[in-house]
Parts: sequence; structure tokens; C-alpha cells
Amino acid sequence: MAWANDTVMDYLQRWLEACPDRVWLRDRKGDDFSEWTWQSAFDEFQSVAAWLEAQYGDSGTSIGILSKNRAHWTLADMAILASGNVSIPLFTTQNAETTEYVLNFAEVKLIVLGEASNWDKIKPILPAGTRVLVLPGVDAGEDVDALHWNDVVQEYKGQRAKHQCRHDELFTIPFTSGTTGLPKGVMQTHDSMLIPAGRALVFFQIRENPRLFSYLPLSHIAERAIVWINSLVCCGTITYNEDQNTLVRDMSETAPTLFFGVPRVWEMLHQGILAKLGSQETLDAMLADDKAGTQALIQAATGFTDYDILLSAAAPIPASLLRWYETLGITICEGFGQTEAMGLIGNTPDKRRIGSIGHPVPGVQVKLSEENELMCKADGLSTGYYKQPEKTAETFVDGWVHTGDKARIDEDGFIYITGRVKDYFKTVQGKFVAPPPIEDAFAECHYVEQLCLLGRGYSKTVMTCVLSPAATEQSKAAVEKALLEQTEKVNNAIEKHARIGAVIISDEPWSIDNGMMTPTLKLKRDQVEAKFGERAQELASQSAQTKAIMLEWH
Repeated sequence: MAWANDTVMDYLQRWLEACPDRVWLRDRKGDDFSEWTWQSAFDEFQSVAAWLEAQYGDSGTSIGILSKNRAHWTLADMAILASGNVSIPLFTTQNAETTEYVLNFAEVKLIVLGEASNWDKIKPILPAGTRVLVLPGVDAGEDVDALHWNDVVQEYKGQRAKHQCRHDELFTIPFTSGTTGLPKGVMQTHDSMLIPAGRALVFFQIRENPRLFSYLPLSHIAERAIVWINSLVCCGTITYNEDQNTLVRDMSETAPTLFFGVPRVWEMLHQGILAKLGSQETLDAMLADDKAGTQALIQAATGFTDYDILLSAAAPIPASLLRWYETLGITICEGFGQTEAMGLIGNTPDKRRIGSIGHPVPGVQVKLSEENELMCKADGLSTGYYKQPEKTAETFVDGWVHTGDKARIDEDGFIYITGRVKDYFKTVQGKFVAPPPIEDAFAECHYVEQLCLLGRGYSKTVMTCVLSPAATEQSKAAVEKALLEQTEKVNNAIEKHARIGAVIISDEPWSIDNGMMTPTLKLKRDQVEAKFGERAQELASQSAQTKAIMLEWH
């Protein structure tokens, strides 16, 4: 458990004293590994922390981190917090417009740059005066006057930051994908990162010295909480995935004892296993012939041979997928948490119900509002949204977090998410999508009259629509061509996780009489999902697999 008033640096100090030569971080390139012990990592990041403190003081200057997962991402994170400043994680897949907003809103003064596929798009929109510190092995380009990590380490070798961390101080602001089009910065302190991890490790019975595998973006709070924070609390070793192409190899050889995947990850692993074997029929035949041997083979290939817990969260995971993994002897437990409040609810291998997010973790209170909104109360909550007190007041009320999710609780205390209080939803990637602006953009096609974007837990979003009278004057081929062109146009203007994978054309207008609209002519999204949801999810999955936009008349 987390000790009262502890900081990240307190945990690190424990391992420095107890096992300074134990490996903490491992980077991989082919068959070669670069490793940092607790001591060598401390020495390196403290040199950079001393430089940061000399450059910016210790009063909370915003410093961005833009890099794929690697040991230096974590070393940069540690250097920033040790110097008393604030890290702003940036996604390497984020578009320039969103990144520009975050950099300006958070007043970022320095970017720590690693490998980032979007760097060429980010460079032109950097706010004036923004400095760049490049990590080892990275080239920022001839047009960037960059500083170099190794040069800083060498110049400040042996020096330490003077800042003394406090348990309640702000040290990182991850920006969520948001529910309004613009991301919100969720303020995190040492308490809000450590306390949830402390209660979760007891609930999930996480062992000491766990093997941890970092592959989801460290700019996402869940990856930092589950991998980085747990390594500090439990004295774990982190192995970083080399790249997407080596994911299965790296997982298999790491054999993580704690593993988290959003539903899309579990879906991709499922598809990868079937692709390797040839078909579901082949897998069924193998299980029928030698169940134990087949299970052992697949568990070894994925690295799921010796684990405490395999987690899924951030979006709904299909019950059929959980049952599929069970046939392989792999148990996935669904849980629930948010950037604003982590370590809230979960299933465990011995207390689990498919379709449910589980029971509250000890120390967490839950209740439902009159609108059946799930509300949670616990120690270690975020302190609110950065520079947005009005939105903070809407979400954090008298110690309770309004999750925005509708829920029900069964007679055994298992909690089930039933939808969103607002119209927003998360796709299988675990990122929010706000339908109204996407629907507005699609409505520019004059062949559509009524629209409803679906996608809660889908691989892709799906636009359901009713055609306008103008469409009836055109051929079917002309209408389909126009809808596909409009889909492409909309997709080119929105974030990748929100892109439309399929269009369903309803053959019946939505009205009050058929229950699709309220008496005040507001669309009943839940009724649209009830009618089209099952097929929409199938089309979304097909689109994800074929990389093509599906279109179907219904």
C-alpha cells in the first residue's frame, strides 16, 4: 500500500537503498538490450533534473514529452518531476491542430523529443521560443536548434536537483481526448498517482518484483499508472516494446506478470492468433485434438504463462471475446477507472462476471444518481482540470466524481455500464468521440436528412442515416458514391480514433411514431443503437480488418 504523504521519489529512494544494482528499465533493439539499474537510472535523470532546475527553477514549468515508449521517456518523466516541474505528455499520433492547442494552453517551454512519427507536422506549429531537448539517437532536423540529452547528462554529471517533492504537488497534466472536441488537462499529483496504485495492487494481488511490459503510449495515463507507477511501488522491471512489428515477440519473451490492454488490443491479438493458425476452424480442431497442448502453445506465444492479472478497460469489451480467450485458458478481467479517478472498480480471476466492470476496489465508494450516472468517491483523485474551474466543478462535486457513464448494479453488487449520460462514447481504442461535430460535417452531403453516429466499444465509428428527398431523385450508385466521398472528406478532418468505418442507410425515416424521436423531436440515440447496433458493430469490425469503408442499406 502507499504510505501516507509518500512521493514518487520516496519509492525510488527505497529501491536505491535496498537494491541499487537491480535492473529497473530495459530497452530493446533486435537481440540487444540496454539496461538501467535503479542507481544508474537515478544518476542519469538527476543530472537532467539539475539542468532543468537551473534553466527553469522548480515552480512548475510545463515541459512536453513527445516520444514513442522507451526507457528515456520514463527517465525524462523522472527528471521533470524531480526538478519540481510539470510534464505534459504528447501523443506521437496526435494531429498538429490538437498538439498546438495543448502546447499553447499548457504554456509548454521545452519539448523532450524522442522518436515521433508526427514530428514533421508538429515542428511548424511550435510556439515561439519553445526549446527542444532530443533524446539519444534522435535527429530533430537541420532546421531545429536542438539541445542533446547526452550533452546535458555529461555537463551536469554528479549533480542533483535541490527540489524536495511534496505528496500533494502537481507533477503531470495528461490531456484526455475529451468530450467537446478540445482535450482537457487532468491535473495529477503524487497522491493521485500513488494512492490508486496502492489500493489496486492489494485488490489484484500484484506480486513483488513484477515483470512489466510497456507498449501502449506512455502519454496515456493508464500506461504510466499501471506500468511506471507499479514498477516504483512493487520494485518491478519494465521492458519496453521495440516497435509494433515486434509486439508479440517482446510480449512472449517478457512474460508480463501484469498486463493491460484496451479492448482493441485484445481484438488485435485475437485476429493475429487466428491469422497465424489460418482460421477459427483450425483452432477448434487443435483444441479438440489436444486442448492442454494448444492452450500452452498460444499462452507461450503471447507471453501469458505466469501472470497475476490481465486487464481490459477504457471501453466495453465484447463478452464473446472474453469467452474466446477463456477457451485458451487465458482469463481477462474487465475493470473501470478514469484519468480523473483511477483504480476504482474491477473484476478479479476469482470474482468475475462477464459483461460487468466488477466490484468497487476497497476504499472506493460508488452510488448512482437519479439519472443512473455512476459516481465514485475515493482518496487519490485528480485535483481537477487545468485552468478550467467550471468544468472541474461539474465533474468533482462534494468529493464525488461524476463519471459520465450510466450504470446499473445487480443483486450481487456487480456493476454494469449501460451507456453515457451525454451523447459521447468511447471506441474500442478507449478514446472519447463527440458525435455532434462529426454528424454536422457529414450532414453537408445533401443526400442525408437524419444522422446518428454509433461506436461505443466499436473498432470504428459507424454513421447511420436516413436519406433526404433529394436522394430519391438520384440513382442508387450516385447516392452511394456521394456518401462514400463525404465519409472520406469527414475522415480526413478528424482524429484517427473517431473515423467512420461504415455507413448504414435506414430505409425508414426516424419519427415519434416509430419511437426513434422524442415528442420534442430529439433523436433517441439509444433506440437507434438498439435497432442498428449489432450490425453496425459487425461492419465496424469488417472495416477495421479490410481497411475499407463499408456501406449497407438496411
